Amino acid sequence: MDIENILKQVQSGAMSVEEAAGHIKYKPMEDIGYATIDYHRELRSGCPEVIYCASKTPGQAAGIARNMRENGVENILATRAPREVYDAVRAACPEAVYHEAARLIVIETNPFPRNKGRILVATGGTSDMPVAEEAALTAEFLGNRVDRLYDVGVAGLHRLLMRLDALKSAQVLIVAAGMEGALASVVGGLTDKPVIAVPTSVGYGASFGGVAALLAMLNSCASGVGVVNIDNGFGAGFLAHTINRLGGYDSRQKGEMITNA
Repeated sequence: MDIENILKQVQSGAMSVEEAAGHIKYKPMEDIGYATIDYHRELRSGCPEVIYCASKTPGQAAGIARNMRENGVENILATRAPREVYDAVRAACPEAVYHEAARLIVIETNPFPRNKGRILVATGGTSDMPVAEEAALTAEFLGNRVDRLYDVGVAGLHRLLMRLDALKSAQVLIVAAGMEGALASVVGGLTDKPVIAVPTSVGYGASFGGVAALLAMLNSCASGVGVVNIDNGFGAGFLAHTINRLGGYDSRQKGEMITNA
């Protein structure tokens, strides 16, 4: 049960002050043996604790999700989840939805209010889409309208230049690219909005699993480009949300898909 509901019940007389104090005192976190769940994360950061599923067993991930739902957490995001983890989570929480390419599990029973601005997620190539989708879906989960502009890398720069209207309409831009990672610099030179660069591990041997793209993005000659870790789509989506929400809230709308083959 979240703090707002507790206060409303106290106001209406459905809960005593003593009962409310007990909820608040004993439920900021809970140790379930293999995890200590932080129930007040949303109060501090605006988002409930996110379940990072890599290296967790299906039973552990499902147990955390079940515990969060039983304690009033309405919206849950689980990242880096393979299919077998999703199957276990869905058995515990039937409302769970799986996005296989992004390896994300989403549970939404009371979606976050929509932010005013738009977030644009662009990729250098189709191979960067799993990381980009992790970013896009994370941002959408948190209440943002997200547009996608995929496969517009520098090998065919005209594909990007033909979509300058999409760049201009975005409040925040996420650019996911592997190989030499040049797309983030190009986008940074075409917009006056913040660009979050995500190096991906896409590329041949000398790309060193994304290190080449990481270093290129860190050395971007364009101003206003920030960089997250290799393949960290979740981090990029969350950061874009924290920037975009500064503009306030709007009606709840979904984004549009803008693609190139």
